[in-house]
Amino acid sequence: MQTGFNVRVYGIMINDQQQVLVSDEYIRGGYYTKFPGGGLEFGEGTLECIVREWQEELGQDVKVVEHIYTTDFFQISAFDNETQIISIYYLVTPASPFTANVGATPFDFTIPEGAEEVERARWIDWNEFSAEAVTLPIDKVVADIIKDKY
Repeated sequence: MQTGFNVRVYGIMINDQQQVLVSDEYIRGGYYTKFPGGGLEFGEGTLECIVREWQEELGQDVKVVEHIYTTDFFQISAFDNETQIISIYYLVTPASPFTANVGATPFDFTIPEGAEEVERARWIDWNEFSAEAVTLPIDKVVADIIKDKY
């Protein structure tokens, strides 16, 4: 069995209305609610990665405010059972006016025939935000940290 590491970098944004931005995603036949971000590419740093991912996924320029969390436990990938996931989370703020297309309800999108991945961002009100609001195990840990820290 070939094993490896997959480094993921995510941004946590909390707006002036005390809402947290999440991304509802359809990936390989499954539905996931996670934080916006994605995979670190060879040759880039984690701060470059989060800026690139937010630009790609949301068309949004962001700047990093502070580091929130890096995975400190073993987590196998939900997609291949061979890759260890290491996720790094940063608090981010808009570096330009927030203009990302945001849905109003969970999974507020249609899936075109043959599509492997579809995603749409959504704000969750602070009083409705918790570990239960997100799908992935590391995101659940981070949701609890966010609720405690902010």
